Amino acid sequence: MKPMRSTDSDYQYFCVRLQPLLEIAYEPATIPSILDRLFAVIGDNLYIPNGNENPNKWTENNVTLITYGDSICSRDTDQKPLEVLAKFLGEHLQDTITGVHILPFFPYTSDDGFAVSDYLSVNRELGDWEDIKTIASQFNLMVDVVLNHVSSKHQWFQQFQAGEKPGSDYFIVVEPETDLSEVVRPRNSPVLVKVETVHGEKHVWATFSEDKIDVNFANPDVLIEFLKIIRFYIVNAKARYIRLDAVGFMWKEIGTSCIHLPPTHAIIKLLRELVNMIDPEVALITETNVPNRENLSYFGNRNEAHMIYNFSLPPLLLNAMLQGKSDHLKTWMMSMPPAPLGCAYFNFTASHDGIGLRPAEGLLSDDEYQSLLTTMEKLGGKISMRKKPDGSESPYEINISLFDAMKGTVKGEDTWQIQRFICSQTLMMSLEGIPAFYIHSLLATPNDYDRLKETGMNRSINRYKWQIEDLQKDLENPHSPRSLVFREICRRIKIRRQQGAFHPNATQYTLQLKRSLFGFWRQSMTRDQSIFCIFNLTDKPQQLNLRDVNLICIDPWLDLISGEMITDIYSKYILQPYQAVWITNKF
Repeated sequence: MKPMRSTDSDYQYFCVRLQPLLEIAYEPATIPSILDRLFAVIGDNLYIPNGNENPNKWTENNVTLITYGDSICSRDTDQKPLEVLAKFLGEHLQDTITGVHILPFFPYTSDDGFAVSDYLSVNRELGDWEDIKTIASQFNLMVDVVLNHVSSKHQWFQQFQAGEKPGSDYFIVVEPETDLSEVVRPRNSPVLVKVETVHGEKHVWATFSEDKIDVNFANPDVLIEFLKIIRFYIVNAKARYIRLDAVGFMWKEIGTSCIHLPPTHAIIKLLRELVNMIDPEVALITETNVPNRENLSYFGNRNEAHMIYNFSLPPLLLNAMLQGKSDHLKTWMMSMPPAPLGCAYFNFTASHDGIGLRPAEGLLSDDEYQSLLTTMEKLGGKISMRKKPDGSESPYEINISLFDAMKGTVKGEDTWQIQRFICSQTLMMSLEGIPAFYIHSLLATPNDYDRLKETGMNRSINRYKWQIEDLQKDLENPHSPRSLVFREICRRIKIRRQQGAFHPNATQYTLQLKRSLFGFWRQSMTRDQSIFCIFNLTDKPQQLNLRDVNLICIDPWLDLISGEMITDIYSKYILQPYQAVWITNKF
């Protein structure tokens, strides 16, 4: 370990980078000690960059899969779910995806992993660290750091209840009569949970549920603990992406909204600096399911998250497909700034959670917002609620399998589900940013009503567990929805990965087309490739005037998806229902 001397140039660099950030969150007298302890955690892994941070952590080749460790299991109980997952990835997706986000694979007590009871162990029902490392050796691994809260069964909270160090100082105790009306809530459960301790009854902060107890980052010991966890994931588990779950809620100040506070942003900047010193190729991604403007703030000044989830995309894209018109999607896209250099959007249409509605606030008209909710319920979905500061409730997210969400439109169910769904996924993977596919979207998994009934949790409707034996049969059947969707989306991903114009930071410009179409232009960073991405959002053929696209007459043009040449750039092109085209000059 490097000596902690003021004359040590590495330590001086370390302090210069971190001290201003620590000063935003912690008392000045405590900062020298915090710096020493942070430096000690990094130890021999300390990397001092020669210049600025590498801004090129990704290319057009990057595609991520989101999955639980047991989204695919086997009836053969000798095969651990993580082994089954690794085999499936190797056999079916080795040349399709480059990264895998394995949702929390640790011991837990609720919410399918997000109430973590041990951050440094693998849930034995899933496998072990060797299984994680096997997947990490073939794909870029994303690991969750659930840093806002821990399980009520976590050792730290048990220490709190027993009055033992260190956990006795790790949580937030609040008197029950305290006015917390300003606190922004993502749930409709009480913000304070009553618990028994050796010192009597206490009320502790719990943003999400009574089994998820918020930790107190105002205690620098908690920061140190989570740095140790992050270091372990990078060094031992070979994680390439660190996902900061529910990070917007991590700092509490009574009398404020307790979301997006300055110390929260300072700690994310601090973690970015520390991660860069451990391994400069690792990227931080923040999970902040909030309105668009608030979400964008997590890029900071190119010094917070490397990637942010593009949370407004899922509800706006879903609404566009259901309405058959591009108005709100186009307005939103024209207002979206390019990601800063060294940063990227993380694009997705579905996840283990529901389709967040807060990111659509102010972006949909009231009528369309209500129509979206009504249509989703008609198609078998559920609406989860949150409590607002005034005590009233409002919709928080839609819980539904995205494949089943595409069974129809606002007009009702129809026969275009597969085409509509593939169009939505093609649109997502065409946008500026890194595309991410939830495994149940890639597999066209329907609503899981059995699990919904079993757990009573709305989110269970989109957390199906496939038996590999059944899945293989479905994929081998060329006419099954699973096979049709999986094969075609994988084919398009492979095409996408070869196009420089789909680099996550390549130019994007919204096209002004009629409302039944949605289109945008991507141009490679080397300016040698253009791709015009155009989508028919309706169940009727739509005419595209190629003059509106402004193709350059000196170049040959080809639709990469169909393979059709464009021989007359002044002609009219007919897009079939839910057809997508990638018209390019370089192929």
